[in-house]
Amino acid sequence: MDELIDILDENGNSTGETALKSKAHIEGLFHPTIHVWFYTIDGKILLQQRGKNKETYPLKWDVSVAGHIAAGESPEIGAFREVEEEIGIQIQTDKLEKIGIRKKEKKHDNGIWDREFTHIFLYLLDENTQLTKQDSEVEALKWVSLNEFKFLVENEDGGLISSAKERYFEIIKTITSKL
Repeated sequence: MDELIDILDENGNSTGETALKSKAHIEGLFHPTIHVWFYTIDGKILLQQRGKNKETYPLKWDVSVAGHIAAGESPEIGAFREVEEEIGIQIQTDKLEKIGIRKKEKKHDNGIWDREFTHIFLYLLDENTQLTKQDSEVEALKWVSLNEFKFLVENEDGGLISSAKERYFEIIKTITSKL
């Protein structure tokens, strides 16, 4: 789905311009995105298997919820909207814990040029919360222990995005420090 997004400069500052997501991906324009990592008090993390029709990394396991921040949206409101769309729950934005912003530049073989500043959040969730996946975006959801997640990252055979190893290890370390 194409949407209007804010355009950023190479330092992550707003340019005051907007563009369709498709144009930003073709021209390599910097834009803001969100990642929300859900975890439980007993050390589990929610992984999402990306939909089979995604333009990048189809059927790969990755962050609990990810998406683009719409033009004029704050990162927190973008996170709230994406969580509701992708896994069917409403979160409290004041319980989102922002742990950083990551600059990403990746040109994919299909011509998509991801140049993003990703706002990364943690959110403590009860694993018994009823989740409803968005079929067009999400193939599957699963809770795994942090140890299992670490094993999947280290062994590269768990269907994760292989180029995301560094950010996965950062998330494991950060969540572990909270338990």
